[in-house]
Amino acid sequence: MTNKNLVFQESVVDASTRALVKSQKPITLWLTGLSGAGKSTIANALELALVQRGRHTYLLDGDNVRLGLCKDLGFSDADREENIRRIAELAKLFMDAGLIVITAFISPFQRDRTLARDVIGEGKFVEIFIDTPLAECERRDPKGLYSKARSGVIKNFTGIDSAYESPLNPDLRINTLEEDLATAVGKILDYLDQWGLA
Repeated sequence: MTNKNLVFQESVVDASTRALVKSQKPITLWLTGLSGAGKSTIANALELALVQRGRHTYLLDGDNVRLGLCKDLGFSDADREENIRRIAELAKLFMDAGLIVITAFISPFQRDRTLARDVIGEGKFVEIFIDTPLAECERRDPKGLYSKARSGVIKNFTGIDSAYESPLNPDLRINTLEEDLATAVGKILDYLDQWGLA
């Protein structure tokens, strides 16, 4: 519910000026996929590659945000939706500051990714599906979460007892079984170059 006593305060310096100073187009690169798919690994390498190009970036990672901004949220469907809403609003603010925002979140539900796209704005949101099969994510299990979920220690774990809805038409698909880290990052950079975004 919106408070009718609140009025958006315009800044003297606007978003286009901030972007112009940084000589870049603000955009959000939204990496989605199962736990263990490689989102954080790719996001970190991508941010480094962009910074080496002289770009101004910020990386929002799922665990980091859950440790701070969203530490009050659990993993029910409603809490997951609120988590994504907050991330989208935060990404929008960072874009207003002229930054290229990279997000690494499971974001399992199509409706929530659509909400994020709507908040951030069409043409400013690039959905990148880190497409790794569940069996491979379980084999990797870098944090030991799948084994905990299988034993019942963790409830509502995506891919085990909570659904993951694969993107129907992602802007980019990275298949981590066939594409190594350098190839994945190169593919994203090529996409950004093609559209004049980085």
